[in-house]
Amino acid sequence: MSSIKHVVQLMLENRSFDQMLGFLYEDSGNRSPAGHPFEGLTGRETNPDGAGHEVRVFKIGREVQPSPYFMPGGDPGEGFFNTNVQLFSTENPPDRARPDNRGFVVNFRSAINYDNGQQYMHVLPGTAPNDIMGMFTPDLLPVLSGLARGYAVCDRWFASVPTQTIPNRCFAAAATSQGHLDNKVKTFTCPSIFGQLSRFGVDWAIFGYNQPPMTRLDYPDTRNAPDSHFGLFSDFQARARAGTLPAYTFLEPDFSYTGNSQHPNYDVALGEQLIHDVYYTLRDSPCWNETLLLITYDEHGGCYDHVPPPYGATPPDDTVGEFDDFDFRRFGVRVPAVLISPLIEPGTVFRADHGTIDHTSVLKTIEERWNVPPLTRRDAAAPSLADVLTRDEPRTDDPLAGVVVPTSGMVHPGPGKPSALELVHAQRLADLPVANAYGTFDHQPPDLSTAAAVADYIRARTAAWKQHKARRQAGPIMATPRAPLPTVLPEGEDAPAPETAAPVPAGQG
Repeated sequence: MSSIKHVVQLMLENRSFDQMLGFLYEDSGNRSPAGHPFEGLTGRETNPDGAGHEVRVFKIGREVQPSPYFMPGGDPGEGFFNTNVQLFSTENPPDRARPDNRGFVVNFRSAINYDNGQQYMHVLPGTAPNDIMGMFTPDLLPVLSGLARGYAVCDRWFASVPTQTIPNRCFAAAATSQGHLDNKVKTFTCPSIFGQLSRFGVDWAIFGYNQPPMTRLDYPDTRNAPDSHFGLFSDFQARARAGTLPAYTFLEPDFSYTGNSQHPNYDVALGEQLIHDVYYTLRDSPCWNETLLLITYDEHGGCYDHVPPPYGATPPDDTVGEFDDFDFRRFGVRVPAVLISPLIEPGTVFRADHGTIDHTSVLKTIEERWNVPPLTRRDAAAPSLADVLTRDEPRTDDPLAGVVVPTSGMVHPGPGKPSALELVHAQRLADLPVANAYGTFDHQPPDLSTAAAVADYIRARTAAWKQHKARRQAGPIMATPRAPLPTVLPEGEDAPAPETAAPVPAGQG
């Protein structure tokens, strides 16, 4: 690991391992060319539909309308209780119950019915509960699959907590969610890996795609960090070309409906393009031979996976979960993870010798490489990823040579509404203490009912917050006297003459 000077992590959204990579090595009996066993799909896995029938997993075909890249056609159930139903077929499983992963079809039916009733996620026409058993094939995802085959795939990487995006992204950055289990806007007071690196003199950066990064707003040490630690994807590309990437880089996708995060039911092909762009940005840079690139997903997003998550996660701290006194001893569902470096042998299927790999394994790897102490008990106990690097000399071949990035041929049909994460981003910005034109901190966000309005607000509010921070660093912020309001008089009346201030006696000013 000492030969690695840069760790770059791209964290995408809401897909299970089986849905994206389950058929990766089906053609070779779930064994990689290097001879490693692979815990993929056989095609015989099933889930009950609630009406007495078993629904078998199937390969998503190119004939799927309006496009295979929008499968499963709706937004599956997310969050703590939906995940419980998917894993245990009940929202309140007994302590230490063993999941059988047989509630996915039934739960997706509920999600479709809810979204259609609320007109929320704009379920695509023809979407059915059985679609949750549809799995992408390597020919539909040539970039992700090509990198997984050409470098390393981890087939035992689990989300850190059995719930949705924000808590899992918190574990990825801070090894705890401080008891929180949903996407509602919360205040986190814990340190993050970014602040921890700063305390030990190690550089880092967070890049949003086409918006300022949302992760910056999560923790005191990122909110208070200099602007030089943050940027857009174009800034990441520029720094890579210049050979000036920091030790740790965290990349966010575009979280919008028309973005490249791969959240269901967004365009998965756009995520293929993003992965391709990240890979070649690094491969063509001076940093390549000293870089470990990680393609990860925050949580399964309600998508089917056949491997039961293990019990026995180390609680990060003494905080009790906000739902059902959850003790943080259960991992979330298995998620895709691809590890890329010229120091990795092709066809590697990576597993930890001991312990369970989750998002905090990235933290453990960084902490060991740069001699930084752990943040919580969870990352202290996590296995490292360092053993995936088995070569002394970097490879020069390119597993993606000749690969054509797929396209869906269409734009998401949603009517320009903001996504849930865009609204979370906007609300976090609205809650920041930013002085207004009158020197007070009152703030009322504008109408945020359209994606364009939210995007404009995020950019403008971020700029205002950065200006406010700069003024604070320059000196105390003085309130601007409020201009007197005009007096509205009944028609025909004259305004009274202004009062003349009495002179102030000496010594009383």
